[in-house]
Amino acid sequence: MRAPPPTAGDLPVLLPFRVSRTRARFALGPVRAWLLGAWLAGLLLVLPAFAQGPDAVLSPLQVILRWAPLLLTGFAFNVAISLVAMLLGTGAGVGLGLALVSEGPILRRVAWGLTQFFRNVPWLVLLFFVMLLVPFQVTVFGLRVPLPDWVKATVGFALPVMANVAEIVRGAVRSVPATQWEAAESLAFTRRQTLFRIILPQCLKRMLPPWMNVYALIAMATVQASIVGVTEMLTLTAQVHAAEGGRPELFAPLYGFALLCFFLYCYPIDRLTARLERRFETV
Repeated sequence: MRAPPPTAGDLPVLLPFRVSRTRARFALGPVRAWLLGAWLAGLLLVLPAFAQGPDAVLSPLQVILRWAPLLLTGFAFNVAISLVAMLLGTGAGVGLGLALVSEGPILRRVAWGLTQFFRNVPWLVLLFFVMLLVPFQVTVFGLRVPLPDWVKATVGFALPVMANVAEIVRGAVRSVPATQWEAAESLAFTRRQTLFRIILPQCLKRMLPPWMNVYALIAMATVQASIVGVTEMLTLTAQVHAAEGGRPELFAPLYGFALLCFFLYCYPIDRLTARLERRFETV
């Protein structure tokens, strides 16, 4: 049935506009437009590097983009060394810190001596000692176990972490009011029960911010492993610089890229540490 023809008194009506599903599917929002623009900009920067001949000189940005996967692999190795060193140092540091607050005078003095020694020696000198004194392989039950350079470097970084974590544990335990010990003693708790059930749970929030600060320091210090022959980001950066002909204009961009990677990794840790300090602030 057809609609009646319009009369002279009828007014024109604007019908609602409906976007087809096909057009809506391909419509670009602001986020998609920004991602597409960033992808096209990166493509324009990368394509000239592949379009140029073998004898063409690449710009510093093109060199960084060309070698970024290799450099980021080295940075991931730095992060892995810092994580393993922090894990080993934390485990040993907690035990050393508990020895610092023990009632045995001999154990307490030995723990104090180890803590002061490893806290107050240069990390690089300690790293050299570990690299030169630890053998390249050990024999366990007739089985030869190799010790590569990165393993020895990790142990070298774990020793100062152990000392700093021990001091963090000692300070956190001493910061708990003495009334907590007295209340636990009045309830017939032993010293071990008081320490593990009452004191240490209260110390966790006190220890977390300084512990994260120590990790940020050890993550930045892992670049020292390049001095003793460990192939990490700084070593790879020097190799990339040599592979590009040692051009002076590439020195600052390449090492600046390494600096930026460590900054982007450690700065959020610093901000999170400050936030936890405000949240766990104790009077």
